[in-house]
Amino acid sequence: MKKLTLKDVASELGVSTATISNAYNRPDQLSAKLRSHILKECLRLGYNGPNATAASLRRGTSGIIGVMVADRLHFNFTDPVASQFLQGVAEVFDSNGVNMFLLPTRADYYKHRSIESVPDAFIMYGRPNDESIVERILQQQKTLITVDFDLGESHASINVDNFSGARESAEHAFKRSDGEAAIIGLRLLNLNEVRRIKDAEMFGDEISISRRRLNGYLAAAEAMDRHIRPDMIWHTPDSNFQNGYQAAREALSTSPRPRILLCMSDRLALAAIQASLDLGFKVPDDVKVVGFDDIPDAAHWRPSLTTVHQPSVAKGRLAAQAVLKGDTSNNRLLTAQLVVRESC
Repeated sequence: MKKLTLKDVASELGVSTATISNAYNRPDQLSAKLRSHILKECLRLGYNGPNATAASLRRGTSGIIGVMVADRLHFNFTDPVASQFLQGVAEVFDSNGVNMFLLPTRADYYKHRSIESVPDAFIMYGRPNDESIVERILQQQKTLITVDFDLGESHASINVDNFSGARESAEHAFKRSDGEAAIIGLRLLNLNEVRRIKDAEMFGDEISISRRRLNGYLAAAEAMDRHIRPDMIWHTPDSNFQNGYQAAREALSTSPRPRILLCMSDRLALAAIQASLDLGFKVPDDVKVVGFDDIPDAAHWRPSLTTVHQPSVAKGRLAAQAVLKGDTSNNRLLTAQLVVRESC
């Protein structure tokens, strides 16, 4: 069955195409009775309104900001850090009457589609693994704010000082234990499995916040005359309990056994605490565990988690404010603060 066009429906109802368009997009231009009649008839005919993409292109504005997330869409509703970031973005958008268009970075999502043409501007939360997605957004030549990575001088970025936060947390741990340290890393490699780093090629710190955290840990070790061997650094593909538990058990099964676990996220760290307890070790007496993020569970876990607080909600607010202002000149670096609790 042929798909009805705006012109088809207008002809069927005996009105102009502008009248049909106004019924959907500018209801103040019609009487309530006429609008109700048109919408009822459109429903009967199976017509759902003018094409939103075409309309936005004609107007040059859609009232929609695209928020592109580096992880799969569902991750952002289950991960506390991502959901806090989106909360901050949504607060600003709500107060300004702006709609959020959440976009994944799966290349197959964009095949035979041009949905990236709809938003007026973009926030890119985490660098996509597929560079073609970045290029596709850049081709739109619209305001783009990057978060947790940098994309060059023409695009403003908002970052947390991951290096300093990680360095401070590692220095804190080294002061409290003279034992070996292991690092439970996050997305350091382009691999979908838990494994030791060893001699594998890692992402650079210009695109990876985890690499910045790793550099902070290593800088602390060097400054305090401690050594972290490459085979005591683990890669995990996702920040989830299963990955953290597996990596921590592997680390705690090595000899000499590490007495410090530096974890690149709180979810990995909470899993590391559980793995330590299941292996019969006491935290912090036998193993000291440090996280990064300061998610709500960090304070309520037992033992509670020593971690690095990053202002995820504030980061979202700043990104939203910057994209609405079209501010592409001011980079922001937010402070990360050590929060000392029971685990270290």
